[in-house]
Amino acid sequence: MSTTTLLQEPTPTQRKGGMALDGLPTNYGDFRDDLNRDGYAVIKGAIPRARALKYADSFLSYLEGFELGYRRDDPSTVKRDMLPVINEKGMILAYGVTHEQWVWDVRGEPGVVDTFAKVYGDEDLIVSFDVVNVGFANREDLPENKPWPHQDQDPAKPGFRCLQGLVNLNPCGPTDGGLIVCPGGHTLSEQFHREMANEPRIPAWTPEWFGFTDAGMNWLADHGLKWVKVCADPGDLIVWDSRTPHYNVPPTSSQDRLAIYTCFMPVADVSQEDLVRKKEAFEKRLGTTHWPNAVHVAPTNLAMRDGKPCPKSRDRPVQEPVLDERTFSLTGIPYIK
Repeated sequence: MSTTTLLQEPTPTQRKGGMALDGLPTNYGDFRDDLNRDGYAVIKGAIPRARALKYADSFLSYLEGFELGYRRDDPSTVKRDMLPVINEKGMILAYGVTHEQWVWDVRGEPGVVDTFAKVYGDEDLIVSFDVVNVGFANREDLPENKPWPHQDQDPAKPGFRCLQGLVNLNPCGPTDGGLIVCPGGHTLSEQFHREMANEPRIPAWTPEWFGFTDAGMNWLADHGLKWVKVCADPGDLIVWDSRTPHYNVPPTSSQDRLAIYTCFMPVADVSQEDLVRKKEAFEKRLGTTHWPNAVHVAPTNLAMRDGKPCPKSRDRPVQEPVLDERTFSLTGIPYIK
């Protein structure tokens, strides 16, 4: 596969000594070599397996706790009316789930935080208040998860800007559902958007999302890019450059997928206005998508079911988060002047 590296102004991350993610050869001797080359990497055992399985148990207990009828040991209970509102991609977007104690415990895991610190070359980080994902193997009456290949970055703002991540909590093999990516796509992103500038865009609710049309998919294939299903074990962390084409697929096996999205960025790259907005989101227990600087904040935790508020809807998490000093710093609140 040939790649084209374009000259550009260094990003703030590059100026601080972090990774450029330009696809050029590196010699870190760890996951960063994979990340720079492929635009994604799997960090094995970022969370010890035993703790990861406890988080998986907390996730399933959370679903059962809605008392709508779902039981982890009974696949026949995987039904819309027996579960909280879950979108077709497997995401739980409401109920204050982004601030549940078990979700925060995952975000604060040293192996997770340290991974992002290595990429950015910076220990002072903030974290996104992102959502969780459950991909049920038995989806009889759940909405179909159709392919939605995309980048999570505005094409008008090129260069490495955001490193996304997810912590995997269940075994995730080739047929178990989960993330698929186009390795190397991050290095061709600027060339793609230059050459495909006149291609009509798929409508999106934010400019920080770009969907690939059939013509765009053909362009990726013509330039040697192939789609790869990312496999991981419980406790593994998957990270990817937002420019890397990606989406998720449902399981075709009998194994459910459980994942918690995590994304960090340096405080140095965040404005005071961002931090104040992020503080308000934390206090209201609202989500922020994968952008840690709270560029988008969910307007509400209200879950809608068939056009009406879900009877189990709630404004705040079941278990309010109690954070230690290090994890609390990830909210960004201590950095407000």
